[in-house]
Amino acid sequence: MNQPKPTGNLVDLRAHRRETHGTVEPEITFHRQELERILNLYSFMVAAGEWRDYAIDFMQDRAVFSVYRRAREVPLYQIVKEPKRARRQGEWSVVTGEGLVVKRGRDLALVLRVFDRQLKIVRD
Repeated sequence: MNQPKPTGNLVDLRAHRRETHGTVEPEITFHRQELERILNLYSFMVAAGEWRDYAIDFMQDRAVFSVYRRAREVPLYQIVKEPKRARRQGEWSVVTGEGLVVKRGRDLALVLRVFDRQLKIVRD
């Protein structure tokens, strides 16, 4: 029996990107526990009506979780992981849409506490 001929070529995407763009795959990502902590905060803020959308970007030097009130706006906040800053100022930071660093530190849980004031739900 004749087997069908393959119709395409198998391409190593990492090698192809290196050759065509001179770049490699992003290296900085969020670990599962980090992303879980960030998404827990995000879900609480969505339930409170403060945040409505998010985006995650992985780059060579950092990973960014951006939160939005509306999808077409600049982000309200960005939760940034930059390992190269780990020894000096801490690898975690919360940055406003205007670029102002609100909080920076080595522990994600402590850095995210900057949102604690906004997390209170008042019931009548």
